Amino acid sequence: MPGIFASGLLRGKTALVTGGGTGIGLAIARALGEVGAAVTIAGRRPDILAAAAGTLAASGIDVAAETVNIRDEAAVARLFEKLAEARRFPDILVNNAGGQFSARAFDITANGFRAVVDLNLTGTWLVSQAFARQAVGRGGGRIVNIVLSVASGAPMYAHGAAARAGVINLTKTLAIEWAPHGILVNSVAPGLIRTEALSRYDPAEIEAGVAALPLRRMGESEEVAHAVVFLASPGGDYVTGTTLFVDGGKHLARPLTGGPAILSSRERRE
Repeated sequence: MPGIFASGLLRGKTALVTGGGTGIGLAIARALGEVGAAVTIAGRRPDILAAAAGTLAASGIDVAAETVNIRDEAAVARLFEKLAEARRFPDILVNNAGGQFSARAFDITANGFRAVVDLNLTGTWLVSQAFARQAVGRGGGRIVNIVLSVASGAPMYAHGAAARAGVINLTKTLAIEWAPHGILVNSVAPGLIRTEALSRYDPAEIEAGVAALPLRRMGESEEVAHAVVFLASPGGDYVTGTTLFVDGGKHLARPLTGGPAILSSRERRE
């Protein structure tokens, strides 16, 4: 990231990025690695993680990959135990794993709603708590939660919007409780971001989404990653409990009725 961050900004730091095998998560892992952090990417799909780790390693990044289901409390605990044993316990935790599916509120089943909340809200909570319990004895750390720009609502994604709103308030609450322990907790809220997931949508819908944005353009994964690097860096030393919108002004605009104009490209399951 020439011209933005110093190359050794996070040298000596370790980072864990959940959902780090694709899209925004992979861009975040790359950005943290490029400024010197040793990065672990985690997710449920070992083949995707292995491919991503190979790509990052080829760029000279110190990277490891670990499989985990963030909805499984025991699996999350084992992940942090393994990282501690490998001397890769993170100074920086990026809760990026998540996902949802598009559906009218009338059509979302109780099981579907619970599944999305379990993945996005409960999963973020389990990983954050497991991290914080050990980080207290290590001098603290940083948590950055990747949410969604849902401040003005998200039609067709009632479950995802509810879960992300929960994470945003969880971010504020944990920032207060954990500040005395040296743990800073913030969120980054992407809007319409260009990733491979957008190929599922009608190009006309994407154009309509871009047209509704004050900045009139789609965002890039690297722009989300830049926000994460800032919050993880000494530049973010006095920032906690905030949500940084990286959405081209979407949170200021009137929402449309559905599709990619409403959410970023994070419609996936990690």
